[in-house]
Amino acid sequence: MLEYRYDTQLLIEGTDLDEDAINDYFVKNFKGNCLIAVGDEDLIKIHYHTNEPWKVLEYCRSLGEIFDIVVEDMDRQERGLKG
Repeated sequence: MLEYRYDTQLLIEGTDLDEDAINDYFVKNFKGNCLIAVGDEDLIKIHYHTNEPWKVLEYCRSLGEIFDIVVEDMDRQERGLKG
């Protein structure tokens, strides 16, 4: 059993985005691991393993438009099923 089940990936498009501030918010407010928050002030790529992907989506939506959203169940993938 995985500690964090959902691989959550998305892009945030906005203005004045700050990848360091986003990274800090994730660390302080979400339980998970494997965080990647990279980009520039207009576009940020997020990759994060969590058990509560809806919280990640809600926060990211507050920063700008979110798209290319992928939430995969890694537990199902580990068992050979479609994630």
